[in-house]
Amino acid sequence: MPVELTPSQALGLWHTVSLEQVRVDGRDLTLRQMAILLQIYLVPPPHTVRGLAATLGVTKPVITRALDTMGALGLVDRVRDDRDRRNVVIKRTVDGALYLEKFGDLIIDQGRKQPK
Repeated sequence: MPVELTPSQALGLWHTVSLEQVRVDGRDLTLRQMAILLQIYLVPPPHTVRGLAATLGVTKPVITRALDTMGALGLVDRVRDDRDRRNVVIKRTVDGALYLEKFGDLIIDQGRKQPK
């Protein structure tokens, strides 16, 4: 079922979700890190540093720095590709899946609280 929001309502929802996420979770991800995380979890694998960089239109070092942070938080894992050792494959983690599930629940909850 599509949701109809004005631009102001959409920004208000994003604002309340962002505020609540900062309040309830200490893993303060940047917008870029969140975009990478969503790409990894919502788009079927495999995911590589090269592929993520191309998708986001940034350099491989930018992706690597973001993955370093998210890896330290337990949200993603990296392993060498057995078929091509030059490639690093990004893997999902249970903690990352739970993080995004809770984030999705937060969006739903805050969306229901939005004034009509």
